[in-house]
Amino acid sequence: MLKITAHDFTPEHRTEWEAFANQCINATLFHTMAFLDYHPIGRFKFAHVMFRDEHNELVALLPAGFFKGQEGVLWSPIGASYGGFITKDISFDVALQVVDCFMEYCTAKGYTESFVIPPPFIYSSVMNQHIEYAMLYRKFDFEYHYISHAAELKPVNGEMIPTFSVSARRNIRRAMREGELTVKRIDSDEAYAQFHEILVLNKAKHNAKPTHSLEEMIRIRELLPGKLVLFMVYRFGKPVAGAWMMLCNNNVALCFYIMMLYEYEHLHPNYVLMNVVTQWCADNGYRWMDIGVSQDTKSDNPMTPSLPLIAFKERFAARGILRSTYHFSFG
Repeated sequence: MLKITAHDFTPEHRTEWEAFANQCINATLFHTMAFLDYHPIGRFKFAHVMFRDEHNELVALLPAGFFKGQEGVLWSPIGASYGGFITKDISFDVALQVVDCFMEYCTAKGYTESFVIPPPFIYSSVMNQHIEYAMLYRKFDFEYHYISHAAELKPVNGEMIPTFSVSARRNIRRAMREGELTVKRIDSDEAYAQFHEILVLNKAKHNAKPTHSLEEMIRIRELLPGKLVLFMVYRFGKPVAGAWMMLCNNNVALCFYIMMLYEYEHLHPNYVLMNVVTQWCADNGYRWMDIGVSQDTKSDNPMTPSLPLIAFKERFAARGILRSTYHFSFG
C-alpha cells in the first residue's frame, strides 16, 4: 500500500505544480498558479497542499486558503470558481488515502473546518469520482448544492442551432433577418472596457456587483494568454451585449459572464450571442459549455433557483448540473 504524505506549497514548487496540473483528469485553469496570480498580495492567505507517495511523486494537489479573520477554516478554492483535489486517473484506494491524509494534515495544522468545491463531473476527461465518494465515506457533509447549467455540444450537421428550442431558433433568425446586430470576437482593452460597463449596469439591476474589476479582467487575460475569449454584440457600432469565456480545460468552455443592456432586450442580443458562442465552442472541439450557476441572488436562501434564468439556459440545450460544497468539521 502506498504511503501518502501532505506538505505545504511554496513558490519553489510552482513549476512542478503547473506541470502536474496539466496532467490531471479534472484540473481547470482555476487550479493553476497562473490564474491565482491575478489576486493582489494580501487579499487572501493561500495555503495550497501537495500530496506525494513514498517515491516523492505527486499524487494530488489542492489549491486552498483562508478568508481574513478565519484562519482556521480552510477553503478550496479561494479566489476562484472551482477547487478541490486534482489527480490523474487514480484508483479508489489511492483516493481514500489522499482524503485520509488530508484529514490528518488539517488536524495536525489545527484547522477547525474545511470546505471543498470541486468542478462538476463534466470537467473531467475521465469519469472518475473516487475522491468525492471517499470524502462522503469519511463523513464529509454538504454545505450547499448550487444548480448550474451546461450545454452538451452535439451539433447537427455541424450546427448547434437545431439543438435549441423553437423559441430560441425563432428569435435568432428574426434578429439575423433584421440585420441590426453584429457579433465580433474581440480582444482589445477598449472592448473589455465596453463590456465591463455593460456588466456593471447588468449586475446593478439584480442588486449585485461583478466578481472582477475591469483591471482584474485584463490582468487575467494577460496571465492566461489564449484562455480568455470575449464576444461583443454591436448595434450599428454601439456595444449592447457581450460574453466573457474562460477556456477552463480541453473539455469545457465556461461562459463566465453573459450580459446585455436591457433597453435592447427586444432585439434579443443574448440569443444571437448564445448562438455564436455555442457554435464557436463546438467548432473548437469543446464537449461542454458551462453557462454558470442559476441562483436567485435576491433571495435570502443561497440555494434558491432563478427560474427565468434557468428557462433561458434550457432554450440552448443546457441541462442542470450540481456545483456542490463538501464540508468537514475537525472539532
